[in-house]
Formats: sequence, structure tokens, C-alpha cells
Amino acid sequence: KMAAPSAPRPPRPRKDPQPLVIPRNAAEEQRLRLERLMRNPEKTVPIPEKLNEWAPRPPPEFVRDVMGSSAGAGSGEFHVYRHLRRREYQRQDFMDAMAEKQRLDEEFQKKLERNKMIAEEQTAKRRRKRQKLKEKKLQAKKNKLEQKKQGK
Repeated sequence: KMAAPSAPRPPRPRKDPQPLVIPRNAAEEQRLRLERLMRNPEKTVPIPEKLNEWAPRPPPEFVRDVMGSSAGAGSGEFHVYRHLRRREYQRQDFMDAMAEKQRLDEEFQKKLERNKMIAEEQTAKRRRKRQKLKEKKLQAKKNKLEQKKQGK
């Protein structure tokens, strides 16, 4: 059963047809995206969240299926062992990669600090040189004024 419409709907406002523009390079694509964003400045812009880095599953706190030592291993135990071994290798590789990343970050920070110190030293040296020149000029000006006074 369909309900009879009580009042006719007003016609939808038609959108202006947009010309099809195929971007030729990345800059043009970026420009088109910016233009589309700026057509309606009140509209909120979706900002993508930073994707979380992959991390291995933590090892289980309680292991239920512990292989016994009295009987021989069944045919399925090899696959269980293989999966456990693969997961452990993955976890170790991840820890190694994180340690390497941390080491590189620390090196980078040290390098930044070193560069900053060198720049500060250069700036201080140049500042001292400018100050010396300024004082020299002032002294020369004073000497000139004194000579004028003595000459008169």
C-alpha cells in the first residue's frame, strides 16, 4: 500500500553542470582539489587521521595448549609450532626496527643540536665583529671632533 501524497513536492534546485577537467599532472590535480574545497568555505574539510603503525600482537598471558613431553608430536603440531615461530620472528624484527628508528631519531636530534650550536657561534662571532666596527667608527668620529676643537 502506498500513501497518497498530500501535497506535490517542490522541484529540486538544479546544480550547474561542471565541466569535466582531467588533470595532467599532480600540481593541476592539487589545484582542482583546492578549487573544489574553496567553492564552499563553510563546509567542514575532512582531515585524515594518522594511520597507526603496525605492531605485533602481544604474546598471550596464559597458554592453554602446552605440548606434552611424554608423547610424540601429532601431525598438526608442526603447523602450530611454525606459526608460533613465525610470530616470534616477526615480533623480534619489529623490536629491532623500532630500536633502529629510535637510534636514527636520536642521531638526528644530536645533529640538529650541533648545527644549532655552530650557527649560534657564527652569529655571535659576526655580532662581535659588527660591534667592533661600530665602536671603531664612533671612536674615529670622536677623534675627528676633538681634532676640530683643538684646531680652532
